[in-house]
Amino acid sequence: MSRNIVWHNAAVSHTERQHRNGHQPCLLWYTGLSGSGKSTIANAVDRLLFDLGCHTYLLDGDNVRHGLNGDLGFDDASRVENIRRITEVSRLMLDAGLIVGTAFISPFIADRAQAKALAGSAFIEVFVDTPLSICEQRDPKGLYKKARAGEIAHFTGISSPYEAPTSPDIHLQTAALSIEQAARQVISLLQQRGILCQTQLRQPAN
Repeated sequence: MSRNIVWHNAAVSHTERQHRNGHQPCLLWYTGLSGSGKSTIANAVDRLLFDLGCHTYLLDGDNVRHGLNGDLGFDDASRVENIRRITEVSRLMLDAGLIVGTAFISPFIADRAQAKALAGSAFIEVFVDTPLSICEQRDPKGLYKKARAGEIAHFTGISSPYEAPTSPDIHLQTAALSIEQAARQVISLLQQRGILCQTQLRQPAN
């Protein structure tokens, strides 16, 4: 980093933004294998939060690679950089007082630990735990089939490891949960931690 760069203090403080939003900011970090249901559950949670009047944004792995991370591949070094950039973007959104969702495989424990270190107490790790066999059965993008055929290198769960969380904040075992049930578990934790205000708790979600 250049020595000529200094942090510019904004005229509107983080506390003011948080007060205007009416809830605490947090980073919902969804991790799991490809096809586990991360994006589907993250979107369901985002819809519930939006209907409760929360200020949110969802960062999806595929969407981000269309722009911000379009120059990155899928080797281990690129995956690390992918998560680093997402973490930095998430930090900016947290400073704006948002409830941020990130739906990325993020296969390495060390990278998720770095995200947690940067986000601090706002970090909530959501393990979308779906057996590999079920993910392969779903295979919505046909990626597992290509990986098994050797057409995709560095594919998590097949030719690249996935390091599962050992103590996630939320453990969603999707083989036994519907999308709605999984989403409600996330909302319930946000309620327990006081991230949602009392007005939002009383307001029914559609």
